[in-house]
This record gives sequence, structure tokens and C-alpha cells, in this order.
Amino acid sequence: MDGDGDLELAGALAAGEVGALAGLYDRYGPLAYSVALRILGDPGRAEDVVQDAFLKLWHSASRFDSHRGSLRTWVITAVRNRSIDYLRGRSAHERQEREIPADTEAQGAGSDPWHEVAASIQRDVIKEALASLPPEQRQAVELAYFGGYSHREIAEMICVPLSTVKGRMRLALEKLHSYLQGRGLLHDG
Repeated sequence: MDGDGDLELAGALAAGEVGALAGLYDRYGPLAYSVALRILGDPGRAEDVVQDAFLKLWHSASRFDSHRGSLRTWVITAVRNRSIDYLRGRSAHERQEREIPADTEAQGAGSDPWHEVAASIQRDVIKEALASLPPEQRQAVELAYFGGYSHREIAEMICVPLSTVKGRMRLALEKLHSYLQGRGLLHDG
């Protein structure tokens, strides 16, 4: 469902009205930040991605087509894509190897730094598992789990039948299960 005034806001963006960018950010900035933060897990990086995405939207505003989706969907897709681009752009060293500083200390009462390191490594393996999926399956999983969308909402958003989204999700989850099981993160039983 389109938000009230989204078409007018899209028109103002396309016309190059400076206030339209601020209006877009006021309306969708918090949601965009939430999506970026879920994908990246880092508040500073999420802010950078949102800023980059909104600037890109500003420069490509004439490409928005309300027949292909809502302004909200356009913004979320841009932020999601920019977040994923950011993840892919990290150095191979950062993706694959984490050095544990000798002076690592517990953070917070009762914190276990080794548990925190293990959780961080698990997050990296999960990101690698997602990256190994075909793009259409990865998109379905990310929209469902990072974006919080239902299968029906995803089908409407990407203009495919509901059965296609469900099939992509099933295949993706099977592949993720196998990938994570092969890395020792999941066990049969």
C-alpha cells in the first residue's frame, strides 16, 4: 500500500525539488536505517549506507515507476542493495579471518568474550551462506528475515506469484541448512 502523498513526493523528487529529499528522508529514513542496521549490524555503517542510498535515489528519482512498486519499496530496495554492496565490498581478509586481540576483555556484567567471538564467527558464516545462494533466493530470504515481510508482501513487491516466493524460500532454507550443517553450526538430532 502506498503511503499518503508518496506519488506527489516522487514527482517532487523527479522534478529536482530540494525539499523533496528531506521529505523522503523524514518519511522513510527510520525504516531505511532499520533495514540497513539489520543487514550490516553496525550503526555507523548503517548510517553511511542510508545516506549513500538516499543520495542515489535523489540522483535517479526520474527512474521511479509507481507501476512497478511503491515508493516505500523503492527506498527499501535501494537501501538493501546498497547494504549488500557494502558487505560484498569488504576485504577478503575481513570476511574470512578475524584476529582476536590479546587484550580482549569482557563487555558487560557476566559477559563471555569467547562466546561473543564465537557468535561473531557464526554471523560471518551465516553471511557467507546467504552470499552463496542464487540472487532470487537470497532476495526472498533477506526480505523475509531482514525486512520482516510476509511471503505475500514479497510476491507483491517483486512482482512474482506467491508460489514462486514460497518455492524460493524453501530451496534457500534447504541450501542454508546444508551449508551451515557442513560448517558444523547445525547438527542432526
